[in-house]
This record gives sequence, structure tokens and C-alpha cells, in this order.
Amino acid sequence: MQEPLTIAVAAYEGAELLDVTGPVEVFNMLNRCLGESQPKRPGYRIVLLGEKAGPFTTCPGVRIVADHAWEELPDQADTILVPGSPDDALERAMKNERFVSWLATDGARARRLVSVCTGSLILAEAGLLKGKRATTHWMDLERLRRDYPEVLVENDAIYTRDGVVATSAGVTAGMDLALALVEEDFGRKTALAVARRLVMFLKRPGGQAQFSTQLRAQMVDGGPLAPLLAWLRENPCHKVTVEDLAQRAAMSPRNFARVFLRETGKTPARYLDQLRLERSVALLEETTLPLERVARDSGFTSAEQMRRAFIREVGVTPLAYRTRF
Repeated sequence: MQEPLTIAVAAYEGAELLDVTGPVEVFNMLNRCLGESQPKRPGYRIVLLGEKAGPFTTCPGVRIVADHAWEELPDQADTILVPGSPDDALERAMKNERFVSWLATDGARARRLVSVCTGSLILAEAGLLKGKRATTHWMDLERLRRDYPEVLVENDAIYTRDGVVATSAGVTAGMDLALALVEEDFGRKTALAVARRLVMFLKRPGGQAQFSTQLRAQMVDGGPLAPLLAWLRENPCHKVTVEDLAQRAAMSPRNFARVFLRETGKTPARYLDQLRLERSVALLEETTLPLERVARDSGFTSAEQMRRAFIREVGVTPLAYRTRF
């Protein structure tokens, strides 16, 4: 009989609790779903590692119990998962020569190496991200790029996968990545059952931006563009040009472009494309409308314009996206 896949969560004092428990809950739900539908099929064996066996304190002060010390993992891990942590705990973990040395050795032997949030910085410190595409929490992207120039940093991804290495953005993105690993190991139907039980989206692709346009709009509430962005939220399908938006904001096009970039981090044209893209993604996932209709209802001028936006932002065509998701 096939053995369960061992997932070793390599935690440490001060690790972010949700970085540990979020993915673990996804893997555990897989075991529960298999137990109900395919009781003879093995799932995951989840092992929590720490500096030593026994209790340790996570970032919020909640104490959890490590099954083994890092080096005392009884079986070769199929997957090693490294959680992130806030600044002080992260610095201590990265300077822990014993931890980093173990990770460099055992991590290189694992079939799959995974990080959540700033755990990618620990992987980079162990030399495991050289020449690899990787991401991390948006607040630490610049540090990852600056301190580890050999890493190919993905600026705006929920998670990335490059060969045996998978990295995710902040906290809850680790659950998205864990669900993607479940789909890889056990298939889409089983992953969908897990997603439904956890009330999660199965369809959030790894290339999707960490910040949606809606979240970006919330971040600038109260600024000079707040009324305009609120209007865009209420009229996502409205066909407008940058000049139309400048006029609605009572600014010259040049000043509008400058203020918009400063407030949202995107040019007006890129923001509009992102807004339309998010609308088209929802329609592709939730309806069977033809692509021309999806493009029109999303505010694109044509299906070809929508196709170009998909390839640029998501990396696949709208048809491939619908087929995949």
C-alpha cells in the first residue's frame, strides 16, 4: 500500500501562527475528505518541526508543540514548508546557523520545497532560491531583491512555482498555495472538495496580483481620487478613457496621470485594464458567455484587447483560463 506523503513544517520560535496553521488546515482537510470518499487512499502525514521537540511560542503568543527537532525528522520529507515571521523572529531564524544548515541539506533532498510569506527569505539565506522565481509578502519584496540578487523576484504574485520550489505571498496566500499543491497531488476534483469545505476559492491562480483594484481603491480612500475610484467600483463595465477619468476628477490629463500613479501605484490605463480583467475573470469562472460578450461586459473594446490583457497579466489566453479553471 502506498505510504502517505510527509509534509514537514519547519517552524521556529516566533513563527507566524497562520503561516503554520493555514496550510496545515488545508492538508488536514485533504485527509478528512479522502477519509470520507476514498478511505483506502493515503493522504498526508503532517509533522511539525522546531528547534527541539516540545512546545514553542509563535508570533501571537500561542504555544504549539513540535513533534521533532529539525534534524530528527524520522522519515525523508516529501515536502518541507517554511513559515514566515515578523522582523525580530525572522532575523533570529535567518541567523540560526543550525536551522539554515539543516534546511540547505534536507531542503535540497525534498521533492518539494515551500515557503509562506517571509519564509522565502529563509530559503534564500539557505541558498535554495538561486536562479529561481520567487515571491514574498509585498512589504518584503524589495529586501528579497536587494539582499539576494540571484533570486528572480516576482513582484505581484500570490504564489510562484519554479521546479521543486514554491513560494507564496503573505499569510493567507499560503493556503492558496497549499490548495494548489493538493490539486497537484490528488487532482482537481479532490482539491475542489477541500476548497468547498474550507469555503475557499479554488480558482485563484498563482499569477494573480497580491492587490486587486478593489483593495488598491480602499487604500486610497480619503485621497483626491477617492470619489473617482468609488465610481469605478460601482461601474466596472463602463467604457471610459483616461481622458474621461481626468475630466471626471476635474484635473488636466497630465496632472491626473501623475496623481493617479502616486495614489494607486499604477498608471490610469493599467488600472483600467486590471479592473476590466478582474471583471472578465469573474465572468469566465461563473458563466458560459462567449468571449466577445465577456469582453464587452467587462469594458474591453474587443475580445482581442481582452486576450492581450490576459496574456500580459495572467500569462494565458481567456480561453485557456476558462478551460483550466
